Amino acid sequence: MATDADLLELHEHVAAVSSGRRSAEEGVRLVLDRIERLDRTLRCYHEVFAAEALAAGREIDRRVRSGEKVGPLAGACVAVKDNLATRLGRTTCSSRMLEHWRSPYEATCVERLVAADAIVIGKTNLDEFAMGSSGEHCAWGVIRNPWDPRRVPGGSSAGSAAAVAAGLCHVALGSDTGGSIRQPAAFCGCVGLKPSYGRVSRWGLVAFGSSLDQVGPIARSVRDASLVLEVIAGEDRRDATSARMPVERLGGSLEEPVEGLRVGLPREYLSEANDPAVNAAVRRAAEALEAAGATIVAVDLPLTEVGISTYYVIAPAEASSNLARFDGIRYGHRAAPVAGEDLAELYARSRGEGFGDEVKRRIMIGTYVLSSGYYDAYYRRALQVRRLIAEEFDRAFERCDVLLGPTAPTPAFPIGAQQDPLSMYLCDVYTVNADIAGICGISIPAGTTAVDGAALPLAVQLQAPAFAEGLLLRASRMLEQVMGTVGLAPAR
Repeated sequence: MATDADLLELHEHVAAVSSGRRSAEEGVRLVLDRIERLDRTLRCYHEVFAAEALAAGREIDRRVRSGEKVGPLAGACVAVKDNLATRLGRTTCSSRMLEHWRSPYEATCVERLVAADAIVIGKTNLDEFAMGSSGEHCAWGVIRNPWDPRRVPGGSSAGSAAAVAAGLCHVALGSDTGGSIRQPAAFCGCVGLKPSYGRVSRWGLVAFGSSLDQVGPIARSVRDASLVLEVIAGEDRRDATSARMPVERLGGSLEEPVEGLRVGLPREYLSEANDPAVNAAVRRAAEALEAAGATIVAVDLPLTEVGISTYYVIAPAEASSNLARFDGIRYGHRAAPVAGEDLAELYARSRGEGFGDEVKRRIMIGTYVLSSGYYDAYYRRALQVRRLIAEEFDRAFERCDVLLGPTAPTPAFPIGAQQDPLSMYLCDVYTVNADIAGICGISIPAGTTAVDGAALPLAVQLQAPAFAEGLLLRASRMLEQVMGTVGLAPAR
């Protein structure tokens, strides 16, 4: 039976496949074997494309043997969050509303991965329509953390993060609206990269918050995340929000330390409300960076405390608008007809049956803040605070190159522990402001802590100005080299 050591990191696997030292088909078989053994418990995947993935692996092996050029991700098994459109299988957003929907097109980021000879191994489960911070709001059942199946993997990219941590893929795509890449990566001991808004095309991503959503990789290392970003980033004329900016080639410079790196440590990030192990991990990271030659700069981000309230006005407002199309007539689940009911009643029943409780909650919040008489008091004011948050980051980045802090205030919590929606929302207190401001951020493993007999991952977050992914990834690699990684989860 294959062991953990047989599952190479993405960059190692691609190099071995491209040189003919390793078979792409055998790499697929190794991943499929792990999915068969472990995913009955973890429930990372909604669909697995075994036959198609094996065929793609055989074709890559044939091209390598014949001396043909292969792409920069040749043979890499990629898991795709199920809110990204794929021609293979269904695109359900883990919702009964889209349970049977098959996309006639493919998301740009998926197209680019396949063009680079990556192999789509399957679609991963998520909190319904990407609304959640735990992986408990999936229509197909709770997703579990491979470090301790009694605990959540984080959300909303729950299946993607858990699959990477358990070795059920080499890398995964997630989406980040308020922390949905970084927070589950933190809970599962992975690297989770949220690119700047506009860096990666949103074409084919089922929209939650259109001014916030961004696609990015979840990987086992900073190098792996940077390889995927190089492939999926760049302008896309089908997405009016994608930036017309060149994509940095990071491969040759990733290992170079950032000379004179200035690391901002916001006072607000070391809160007494955090788990003590989280604050200790941040302090260790600061000390490690300082020992590597960085300068630690104390900064203030007082608007950190209003990020959650700002986000939970803007994001639900945009969700209310985006999800209006799912009415059972144009798109989505349609309730069985009842004699004598009008169209409005059919809409209401279809949406009531198709959407889960958390999605309904956010639609109602969004509809309320956009309604007549409340628009100025809530939505317009939230947009004004959004501008202030962006300006606060701008001022901080005049004094430092990157910001260091926790990704989440606690390690992964037990399934069912956060029954109060507000408590759940506060899990994203350190991630939402990066989405609000459109800057880039990354979660990096920072060791483990023992809780109830299980070793749980800890993580820290680095944030950098918009479109400074090159700087962010080089600084992250500096930190990764001195902090180390936590490896694959001990799921069996």
